[in-house]
Amino acid sequence: MTGERIEAGAVVVVTGISAAGKSTVADLLARRFRRGVHIRGDVFRRMVVSGREDMSPDGRDESWAQLRLRHELDAAVADRYAAAGFTAVLQDLYFAELGDVVEQLHARPRYVVVLHPRPDVVAVREAARNKSGYPEGGYTIDQLHRALLEGTPRLGLWLDNSDQKPDETVDAILARVEEAPGGAEARLFYTS
Repeated sequence: MTGERIEAGAVVVVTGISAAGKSTVADLLARRFRRGVHIRGDVFRRMVVSGREDMSPDGRDESWAQLRLRHELDAAVADRYAAAGFTAVLQDLYFAELGDVVEQLHARPRYVVVLHPRPDVVAVREAARNKSGYPEGGYTIDQLHRALLEGTPRLGLWLDNSDQKPDETVDAILARVEEAPGGAEARLFYTS
């Protein structure tokens, strides 16, 4: 299945906790469009080479300020690509701030997909990765899973991709473009 039901100029936001499959799914999804782009929000975090304050359970003011800046950059870049006729797939960690990020997007329509595999599946995926989304002294899988489920606005499609291969997750997203809480008006996108 291709992405013909999502038109050029749209933004698809893909979020979930570390090792939920966001990067892989977002990249595969972007490749389904005639003109697709995958925007990895973490790139903006890694661009800070001096003075970076990563998010941690103590949540210092500077780490929050850098996170807000990163999310503003996410939205601005996604909008710019969408304005140029690309279908932009924006992937990053968004929790309570998901609604704020979506509100910053000027592109229409705006789709939201929240991947939320079970914590035991995330642990297996994390162990198989060559990078760590859960460094020593940082958040645990259970902490982030709980933050996602309890603190994230219920926007768009929430998809438990625990038992899906990445291509199956992309197929499920594309097949459900017309579905989501709120009926046809809301679909997979947040329009207000």
